[in-house]
Amino acid sequence: MKDPVAPHHSQARGGSLRQGRSSTSPLIVTLLLEPGAQERFDRLRAAHFPAARNQLAAHVTLFHALPGDHEGAVSADLADAARRPAFDVAVTGVRSLGRGVALTLDAPELTALRAGLAAAWEQWLTPQDRQRHAPHVTVQNKVEPAVARALRDRLAAGFTPHRVGARGLGLWRYLGGPWEPVAEHPFG
Repeated sequence: MKDPVAPHHSQARGGSLRQGRSSTSPLIVTLLLEPGAQERFDRLRAAHFPAARNQLAAHVTLFHALPGDHEGAVSADLADAARRPAFDVAVTGVRSLGRGVALTLDAPELTALRAGLAAAWEQWLTPQDRQRHAPHVTVQNKVEPAVARALRDRLAAGFTPHRVGARGLGLWRYLGGPWEPVAEHPFG
């Protein structure tokens, strides 16, 4: 396993676990994207997410809240799951979130990978993580519906489906807004 990923400047705002955060704070699992795609998604999010509420880099959440006291088991399972070739993810469209906008993603490899982890962690899954997974990158949220509709229409008008590389799995600890990086598990 590699050292934890360097936090995005906005993710680091919440401090570290050693500054009073609990090791039982929930864990989040994300799909890590190749740097060029990550930078493009970060630029979109920075341009459209309300600045005062944008505490995170763009991300693809696979699991929202795993039990923090099982960090060792979760990290070991992610390391095992990452022992696979890297794959591409299709960016398939623009989706309304009601008060925001997301780019939709699709990859059979991602669906299978997440399903395998969900089966292994079934006893730990929250109702949110038990729902059908619809992978996406949120580029705007927490705005008025009319503002979201306008952005969705603008992005959809110029949208061309494309593919981006998935490079691994990220493990994060939720800090009440920002996230602290815990580990990165590259594919391969």
